[in-house]
Amino acid sequence: CWKSCSAGCLLLFLLYWLYGGAAMLTLLTVALLGAFYHYQDSFLYHPETPERSRLFVQTPTTFSLPYENIYLRTEDGVRIHAYFIKQPPGMLQTVPTILHLHGNAGNIGHRLPSAQALYVECQCNILLLEYRGYGRSDGSPSEGGLFLDAKAGMDLLLSRSDIDTRKIIVFGRSLGGAVAAKICSHPAYIDRSCAVIIENSFSSIPMLAKVLFHPLAGRLPEWAFKNQYFSVQAVRMIRAPTLFLSGLDDQLVPAWMMEQLFQNCGAPAKHVQRFPQGGHNNTWQCRGYYNTWRAFLSQVALVNSFTIRPFSEYEHRVDESLQQAADQHQQHQPSS
Repeated sequence: CWKSCSAGCLLLFLLYWLYGGAAMLTLLTVALLGAFYHYQDSFLYHPETPERSRLFVQTPTTFSLPYENIYLRTEDGVRIHAYFIKQPPGMLQTVPTILHLHGNAGNIGHRLPSAQALYVECQCNILLLEYRGYGRSDGSPSEGGLFLDAKAGMDLLLSRSDIDTRKIIVFGRSLGGAVAAKICSHPAYIDRSCAVIIENSFSSIPMLAKVLFHPLAGRLPEWAFKNQYFSVQAVRMIRAPTLFLSGLDDQLVPAWMMEQLFQNCGAPAKHVQRFPQGGHNNTWQCRGYYNTWRAFLSQVALVNSFTIRPFSEYEHRVDESLQQAADQHQQHQPSS
């Protein structure tokens, strides 16, 4: 290592001697930008956190959840892992199915407590997808790679004959929200989900870098960011009813970014639900969280003219925009 450092110092000295300080400064700037670009993945993706996350993935059996252990191939040939948590046979084909896109750390085993709550409280099937480079999935994470992973998950659900493919809900939390926005705004999938739910996500990586690191990061050109995730642009193309779940006590992603996503979302029916006590990782534990899910799903059923199994003992809350979309849909239906 010291030999490499010595050689580097000698090279810099020779360049300074031959070409002067301006050239030296230019080369140093280029080198720093190159290092910044190269190491961005390690700033964003944390598949090894918590420790041993790549070695041990908890199974749904721990939570008494019936499931299939699935491996699927992405378009570029990477093998990724997933759990398909399914409702009993009498409900499997009639309830909605959630494509669950997780955050930037851990593995899908760490999402099982919240998945169990969704399974029980919202009576849905859930495909817990594990990104490339996480848990038992092969490969290394990247922005393009995570899109292909989500694409493989959507294709798997759309190919299944044991679920109602009209009732696919794309749900993304944190980084998963950016992946959800990207897949649901893609022309091939823009009409393939009945709803989109985004929780505690960000506007874009350059904007987030400006907040988390230094305002100067926001002045860097877009090409300097290896991962960009411009969700604030992607959400403009979303057409399915969309719910934004925002924890106002989020200490990582500022809540105004969720407001920005909501304001820019192109869905005719959209709603933002704010949780004053919600942090980045615990909004799903806030009071009223599952009431919001259930009320939203009920309104989505009206908008899309299908039925959802009745929920027991929950506060029914109707968002005005969703109700208007449901009313408009009914007006355009042919009379019987």
